[in-house]
Amino acid sequence: MCGGFREPVRRPAPEAGANRGRREQSWPATSRLVLRPASTGQDRHFSQEGSCQSGGGSKVIAGRWFTEFWGPRYNPDVIDELAAPDIRSEYPMHAPCRGRDQVRAFAARFRAVFPRPGLCGNGYLIAEGDYVVGQWKAGGTQTGEAFDDILVGALPPGGGKKMEFTGMTVVKGENGLITEEIGIDDGVTALQQLGLIPQQ
Repeated sequence: MCGGFREPVRRPAPEAGANRGRREQSWPATSRLVLRPASTGQDRHFSQEGSCQSGGGSKVIAGRWFTEFWGPRYNPDVIDELAAPDIRSEYPMHAPCRGRDQVRAFAARFRAVFPRPGLCGNGYLIAEGDYVVGQWKAGGTQTGEAFDDILVGALPPGGGKKMEFTGMTVVKGENGLITEEIGIDDGVTALQQLGLIPQQ
């Protein structure tokens, strides 16, 4: 089980003169994404809490994307609402997507294979300028159709194999829309679990 994106711990302000000449790190208010634990029997999803200062607006957009695009409660309208018309989406195990139509088609294919994918935050959501970075844990069971959008092989229909792996995604936003979603992940683990490459 993994928790939601955590919020940096706030430290009390030092007394005047206590750390003179020493640079203190301050933690701005953030938007925290919380995972509903899988052990409750409820769907894995993120909810948004906290303020929207210091990049919080970008975090809310990224959090909604993680929740509504990648989570089990898929909202297809989120693509037109949050993705730029020429969005670039890239992950190591799949062919790159360009534009809303390709992203939409990928989502449909992926969910036909893994009907209930899970995604949860596994660390801080960090915003800097136009970029938001999030660590996550993802997984699912292949109970649906065949799938060939994997760079090293294909899955037969209804294989029933499970995968669970971790990764990190960098989301870039411009004018309130996501223009880039670039991920890195432990694809070797997922491919081994799916039987596409041998176990080491």
